[in-house]
Amino acid sequence: MPSGSCLDRRRAGLLLHLPSLPGPSATGDLGHEAHRFVEFLAECGFSVWQMLPVGPTHGDGSPYQAISAHAGDSRFISLQFLADWGWLGPRGLGSADAAGTPARREVLIRAHNGYRDYASREEREAFAEFVRTHGDWLGDYSLFQALREEQQAAWWDWPAGLRDRKPRALAQARARLATTVAQVQFEQFVFFRQWGMLRTHAAANGIQLFGDMPIFVAHDSAEVWAHRDNFYLDASGHPTVVAGVPPDYFSATGQRWGNPLYRWDVVQAERFSFWKQRLRTQLALFDLVRIDHFRGFEAYWEIPASEPNAVHGRWVEAPGKALFEELRADMGPELPLVAEDLGVITPGVEALRDGYGLPGMKILQFAFSGGAGNPYLIFNHPPNSVVYTGTHDNDTSLGWYKSLNDQERSLVDDHLGHSRDPMPWPLIHHAMISPARLSVLPMQDILGLDSEHRMNMPGTNSAANWQWRFKWRQVPMDLAPRLRHLIGFTGRAP
Repeated sequence: MPSGSCLDRRRAGLLLHLPSLPGPSATGDLGHEAHRFVEFLAECGFSVWQMLPVGPTHGDGSPYQAISAHAGDSRFISLQFLADWGWLGPRGLGSADAAGTPARREVLIRAHNGYRDYASREEREAFAEFVRTHGDWLGDYSLFQALREEQQAAWWDWPAGLRDRKPRALAQARARLATTVAQVQFEQFVFFRQWGMLRTHAAANGIQLFGDMPIFVAHDSAEVWAHRDNFYLDASGHPTVVAGVPPDYFSATGQRWGNPLYRWDVVQAERFSFWKQRLRTQLALFDLVRIDHFRGFEAYWEIPASEPNAVHGRWVEAPGKALFEELRADMGPELPLVAEDLGVITPGVEALRDGYGLPGMKILQFAFSGGAGNPYLIFNHPPNSVVYTGTHDNDTSLGWYKSLNDQERSLVDDHLGHSRDPMPWPLIHHAMISPARLSVLPMQDILGLDSEHRMNMPGTNSAANWQWRFKWRQVPMDLAPRLRHLIGFTGRAP
């Protein structure tokens, strides 16, 4: 990898979803706590912060079913920073309960009005430049959000003129909803401005940002509405086939995700401009990006939309090689991407990953079965890979260890050397000594938390999914020096 990238040498990273940060609001944000967390990472010796996708979500909160493939979630805007900038006027943030959605909305509208009254010339020029620079998606997204609010329905249930993007209907909507459209664009400007502040602070502390991008986009999203020809949809906007994965060890009926599938022939005919735009946006935010469900670039599981589960699907080839050739031509030979290559991976998927020099993922919770050939055992890790104790889709490492039976736990202990340290520290140490250049630990693991603190249970709609947040009082006083010592003697220090 190029000098200065996350995979140019041995490094250590921490996995924490942005809304899992502590703070007074209903979710973590881009404010002071995010900057404090960057400083904590540097103090511990980490040089990478990995996050989940940061786009605006639907009601279930899943970051993998975002309303936009480009926009940032306005929930992550720091209201305190708006007050610090003077855009809330003499009243400031006031005593409003900024944790609640109605109060946040009121503050963001006041900030927009205050921006008009108090912003400097440079700030006004920056807003105008932002709108120009992001014009390839911002216009569609801002109108889409304004229409969602007006119609209170998914886009395929809008009046036909709006659903089908008839020019007259769109022009009338832009005029009718001009105030809301402008507000959405303002909030995106603020999100990206605050993100830029965080990324600058991270770079000053030697921290690189590692993002995450789903391969598919949500059906109810600005991209599917604005680019219907790129997806298998019927005349009313409903998918004819949807994405998922077939039955496996984890689910007898597979997983039916419901995302519309790409018409790859159309996407390829446009020289993959849809994908180029997505990646440009993500690389404006992150130094490195993980692509979720990478195997779908080689072949994807196509499920008829009428099927209730993923059992009756089929594998369909995808033009992954042509896509990555085009991305290389557009962005250079060294693509700053990581392939999420978990599950049943075929030789074709491995050839696609390795042919473009993309690192894959190694999960230690998967390592301790199947004998010495298990690819997740550390002595089988290639240097060009990223090792994890577990991910957001796994149980915490302590919860996982407690769930094992006596025989399984004994085998894990044999591999980990019967350490005197309590779990998950033996597994953390194991991840750090891996040959993989980047070792990433979930925040829950360095805090030693059990299953109650799990981030997500795949294939479920549990209300607990995506809700976990940490508190600074959970961080032991000796944690930073302990991690700094471990990261240093395993050759991963900055």
